[in-house]
Amino acid sequence: MMRLYRTRFSTNVERVALALAHKAIEVDSRHIDPADRSEVLRVSGQPLVPVLVDGDTIVVDSMRIVTYLDDLVPSPPLFPDDDARYAEMMFFIDWFNRVWKLAPNRIEAELAADSPDHMVIIGLGREMVAALEGFESLLGGRKFLMGKELSAADLAVFPFVKYALRRDPADTESFHEVLDEYQQLDDDHMRLRSWIKRMDKLPRA
Repeated sequence: MMRLYRTRFSTNVERVALALAHKAIEVDSRHIDPADRSEVLRVSGQPLVPVLVDGDTIVVDSMRIVTYLDDLVPSPPLFPDDDARYAEMMFFIDWFNRVWKLAPNRIEAELAADSPDHMVIIGLGREMVAALEGFESLLGGRKFLMGKELSAADLAVFPFVKYALRRDPADTESFHEVLDEYQQLDDDHMRLRSWIKRMDKLPRA
């Protein structure tokens, strides 16, 4: 059986947990103490979760794990077969990981500074609000971000954008507090609100 190293409330782990449940793949979950990552470091050579161990294969990085699982169990698919749509989805996921994530990460770092630059924080917060408008538009006439079916795009985005609707009171991670504080839904985000609720009902491994 595959082994998954994880921590509670991890956004990146939730991506993988959703993919595993979608594929009906069972795993041996190893919950680690975020303050002691020695076991993850020993297994994978780096301290971050999730880490998937499948026999002699070790996969790190959440979306690489999702891709690995999709290759391993092709149905139901998380990536499109069509080359153009596949490229489109990969560009979107890359944008989310490399561009969208910059704003909340920089806000968290700025808030932790001795003298936070509040003008910078305001500007970054506006970027996050603008992104919500983009997600709302993507959901026009669609059940999920890239079409009628659940895809890797939804798994990439949901664990982060869900904070626009709710945060577990026990979740006190500073990054998640930023996701909560700087993403606020209003009456102009009804499709996004419905998508978050729909995604929230999906099973997780």
